[in-house]
Amino acid sequence: MSKREAKENYFLRLKEYLDTYSSIFIVNVDNVSSNQMHQIRHSLRGEGVVLMGKNTMVRRALKTFVAEPLGIPTKISRGTIEIVSDVQLVTAGERVGPSEATLLNMLGISPFTYGMSVVQVYDEGSTFSSEVLDVGEEQLVANLLAAIRQVAAVSLAVGYPTLASVPHSLINGYKNLLAVSVASDYTFAGSEQIKEYLENPEAFAVAAPVAAAGADAGAAQEAAPAEEEESEDDDMGFGLFD
Repeated sequence: MSKREAKENYFLRLKEYLDTYSSIFIVNVDNVSSNQMHQIRHSLRGEGVVLMGKNTMVRRALKTFVAEPLGIPTKISRGTIEIVSDVQLVTAGERVGPSEATLLNMLGISPFTYGMSVVQVYDEGSTFSSEVLDVGEEQLVANLLAAIRQVAAVSLAVGYPTLASVPHSLINGYKNLLAVSVASDYTFAGSEQIKEYLENPEAFAVAAPVAAAGADAGAAQEAAPAEEEESEDDDMGFGLFD
């Protein structure tokens, strides 16, 4: 058999092993005797096979049979293929191509999940997209409050009372009652202070400064006797010529 034929047979044998076995170890063999290799082959019988080859032949065969996916930069170091930089192989929701699948199989990674995914939701005659299932509690509360405000606005506009509009109606009614009380002689507990303020606003404007001044005067009066006591203590009750 010629040297060329031997290389072709070696490549075919290596390709057959690549197609047959899912796990392959590329190892270096240094200073190993033939008897030791025979023992290794014998211990792996039924579990695996050993294919010897030169580094250049193994590299050429791997580059030929295992295509480099997506132009990923790789290198062969100590008989193993290494990816020299970070590469994103797949993206969620996108189809995995054959080259990506080849590399993932070599790495022992299966980027697939099995199950059912919701596309549309039907509820009491209405359909919704599956995104409604991802809505959080905060968003649900915000949507509920917005709906309540809209119901209250419509109820107030048409004069039809609802649970959402009753508080607003009560507040508006109280405001109207205050307005009637201010414009007439009718007075109740809630309108007395407002009517007093409207009848004599100067009194309320002066009340605050007067109260503050009174507080300052009280503090000064409390401080004055203390000063007098201190001066008497200094004289000790005697005159200069006593």
